[in-house]
Amino acid sequence: MSDIAEAQACIAFRRAFGHSPRWLASAPGRVNLIGEFTDFNGGFVLPMAIEQRTAIAAAANQLDTIVIRSEATGETVSFDTHRLPAPDPKGRWSNYPKGVLAGFLGRGWVPQGFNAVITSTVPMGAGLSSSAALESAMALLLERACETVLEPVSKALLCQRAEHTYAQVPCGLMDQYICLMGKPNAVLLLDCQSNTPTWIPWTDPDVTVVVVNTQVKHELSNSEYALRRAACERAAQDMGFSSLREADLDLLKAHETDMEDRSIRCARHIITENHRTRQAAVCIRELDWGGLGSLMYDSHESLRHDYQVSCRELDFVVDLAREMGAGEGVYGSRMTGGGFGGCAIVLVKSEAQPTVIRQIEGAYRRVFGIEPAVFASRPCGGAASREL
Repeated sequence: MSDIAEAQACIAFRRAFGHSPRWLASAPGRVNLIGEFTDFNGGFVLPMAIEQRTAIAAAANQLDTIVIRSEATGETVSFDTHRLPAPDPKGRWSNYPKGVLAGFLGRGWVPQGFNAVITSTVPMGAGLSSSAALESAMALLLERACETVLEPVSKALLCQRAEHTYAQVPCGLMDQYICLMGKPNAVLLLDCQSNTPTWIPWTDPDVTVVVVNTQVKHELSNSEYALRRAACERAAQDMGFSSLREADLDLLKAHETDMEDRSIRCARHIITENHRTRQAAVCIRELDWGGLGSLMYDSHESLRHDYQVSCRELDFVVDLAREMGAGEGVYGSRMTGGGFGGCAIVLVKSEAQPTVIRQIEGAYRRVFGIEPAVFASRPCGGAASREL
């Protein structure tokens, strides 16, 4: 998929600007295998980079201006290389490259002007970190244009700040970290309290992750995310902690009489999800795919009933995977991302992948009248750039 995105970017650049690009930068999307909403609670997450990527082809333009065209929207934006760009209205794709540029300018790095075209095979708005992929690719492109190289974690923090300040999304660090630093045939156990990475080999060729994009996104997602984050913060405060990382179920039980029901439910999800995520890392190390699948099902039930961010479409995919079971090559399934739509992931035997995909597509189409976007991926490498 990286070759597809990068090839598309080069073709689109020539079409837009009439000559070949000089630089090419790309970054992957990601799926989070388990560890949902734990990142901003100082917990653990277990993402992997996927084969779908966002690519930016660019060449210097001899001006003090950056010109970027998005093939996805057909829009072109431009901004000065010597001035902090003004944010666009919330929700605009241009805020991501603008925010990354602001981070470079804030450190005193002024790029030469360039023209660029963005293409992507990462589905947008599906919970696969299309925004972090764009930020990461932009950061590597600006390194080329500034003739500098940032330390990887500093680069991830710069991209995270871009999302906070320009896109106005209070995300954790997981997405930027894995998009920038993903490794082939490895998944990342990230401690979001210390930002300490542990890379876990995923070398078994007989196991694959299938991603099911439900093609729906219910409008509750943004407002409900904020409510749940606030509930987690209240729960931590009620138990005397700065984050739920320090809590356990016994402490939660002891404080339940003084807590709101939503805070109890959200805290219970975070506490149990942290445990599941660490156990999942052990399962991957030991090639215990049935154990990992069971943890995935448990995670989804916690997200469905305690954190309450699932929806009918996601539940349908997970319930269907459970019905298919190990006999049909399915180990486990769960929603991934922010919920209320977006994607579910299904852990399958590689040899069963085509059959599983056909069955999910057919059943989902019959029930919802929607064609899901389904693809498979193994853990892939992170962001990269080169001179052409």
